[in-house]
Amino acid sequence: MGAIAWGMMSDLQQRRVGASGLFVSAVGLGCNNFGRAGTATETLEGTRAVLDAAIDAGVTFLDTADMYGKEPGLSESLMGEALKGRRDEVVIATKFGHSGVPFPYGGSNGSRTYVRRAVEASLRRLQTEWIDLYQLHTPDNGTPMEETLQALGDLVREGKVRYIGHSNFSGWQIAEAHFVAREQRAVPYVSAQSEYSLLRRDTERNILRAVRRYGLGFFPYFPLQNGLLTGKFTREGGPDDSRIMRQRPHVWKDAPWDALDAYQAFCDQRGITMLEATYGWLLSRPELSSVIAGATRPEQVRANARAGSAWTPDAADLDAIDAIFPPPAPAM
Repeated sequence: MGAIAWGMMSDLQQRRVGASGLFVSAVGLGCNNFGRAGTATETLEGTRAVLDAAIDAGVTFLDTADMYGKEPGLSESLMGEALKGRRDEVVIATKFGHSGVPFPYGGSNGSRTYVRRAVEASLRRLQTEWIDLYQLHTPDNGTPMEETLQALGDLVREGKVRYIGHSNFSGWQIAEAHFVAREQRAVPYVSAQSEYSLLRRDTERNILRAVRRYGLGFFPYFPLQNGLLTGKFTREGGPDDSRIMRQRPHVWKDAPWDALDAYQAFCDQRGITMLEATYGWLLSRPELSSVIAGATRPEQVRANARAGSAWTPDAADLDAIDAIFPPPAPAM
C-alpha cells in the first residue's frame, strides 16, 4: 500500500490506491462544483477550462458523483462533454447511492436493481464505456452488504467498472466489508473516502486505522476545509466571492483562529504558503492516495498542482503541526 511512482508529464506523484493496480495523481480534482449554480463551472465552458487546466498540470484523478450539480447528474454530463478526446488521459471516479438523494432506480440504494440502473445512467452521462473507480456514496443499511458487493462485482467482470470503493463508512463498516468480500470471494473494495483535514482529525481514530489494517487507499474530502487551510482567510475576513463568505459565513466566524494564526506563523518561518503546507502534511499520510480538492477556476487547480509537489515535511515539522492541531486520543 502507498506505492508511489513519478508521472511522466509533471512533477506530480502517481500513487497506488491501496493494494490495487490503480494509480492516481497525488493531487486530484473534486468535481462537485461542476454544474453548481453561481459558480464559474456552472457551464460547459467553465467546466472544460478547469478540466483542461487540470490535465495539463498533471492532475488526472477526477472525483465526482451522480448527485453533483444544480440538478442531479449535471456534473457528470458536463464532464462527459468536456472530456471528449481526452478520456484516456484521466482516471474517473464517481459515486452512486447517496442516502439523501433518491433516484428513480427502484430498490434501496445498494440493491442490485439500483446499482445496475445507476451505473448505466452514469456511463451514459459521462459518455464513457467504463468507470475507473465506482464508489458507494453512503452506507445502505437496508441492503445486505453481500448483495451490493455481488452487484458491483458483476460490473467489474463486465468491464463497466475497473475498481470499486466506498464513502462515509465507519471503521466497523470498513471491517465488515472486508470480511464479507473475503468470505464470499467477492470483488473487494479498494478505497475509502471520508472527511479529513487538519481541522477534522477524528478520522484518524478508527477510519484510518481500518484503512491501514485492510489495505485500502484513502481519499479525504474537504481536505482544505473550504479554503480555511489555504491562507486566503484571516480573522478580518476573506474573498467576497468565496463560497464561505457568500453561503457559509458561520464557518469563517467559528474557525479556530488561534490555531490558524499559529499555523500561518509556522508556514512563514519555513518560507512556504499555507496551501503548500497543507498539501505537504496530507501527502505525508502513507495511506492517502490523492488529495481531491475542488476548483472553479483554472488558476485554482494549477495552484493546487504546484502545492502538491512543493514541500515535504520532516519529522520535526510534523511534530510542530501536531502541536497546533492535536491528533485525536487513541481509541480504547
